[in-house]
Amino acid sequence: MLEPYHTRGVVEAGCDEAGRGCIAGPVVAAAVILPAGFNHPEINDSKKLTPSKRKELRTLIEKEAVSTGIGIADQGEIDHINILNASILAMHRAVEKLDPVPDHLLVDGNRFKPFMNISYTCIVRGDALYASIAAASILAKVHRDAIMETLHGEHPCFGWDRNMGYPTRQHRLALLEHGPTSYHRRSFRLLDEQMRINFS
Repeated sequence: MLEPYHTRGVVEAGCDEAGRGCIAGPVVAAAVILPAGFNHPEINDSKKLTPSKRKELRTLIEKEAVSTGIGIADQGEIDHINILNASILAMHRAVEKLDPVPDHLLVDGNRFKPFMNISYTCIVRGDALYASIAAASILAKVHRDAIMETLHGEHPCFGWDRNMGYPTRQHRLALLEHGPTSYHRRSFRLLDEQMRINFS
């Protein structure tokens, strides 16, 4: 079981994002306030769960949570302000949707920027330690996967319904053949060096 809280007696929200390592699509963040003492044995880091289990737990989290919020920064914003700043911006947008406003944020990772005068604690691998961060990781991942599955319908050659925008070999071979779309992150290295030789 993950830890139910970091600081006893305050309203905490867990924050996490999905999609930082992708070369296409947005970065999506979630913020979750769980009821005091709430935990569930299957809530864990979203990367350790199957897609069907994530969807099942998403329904549970949205039903049981005090409040949830989703924030998105698209590929244009990622290219303009870089992926770290875009990830933090998406988290800010997620936190902004919470009601009530939390007293404290638990942020997965080691970087964040102050927002709404809310105190925060950055926790590396926090999604494997705290239930609220793990819950946020699940919501962010499920939401982002749904976006990429929708975008797959526009550009099926890239296999976004399977790779979700990550730089798999199939994804990069499709880039070689078809070139980048408006959803690709132009500030990222879209092709590895061997493929880049033939890319224009």
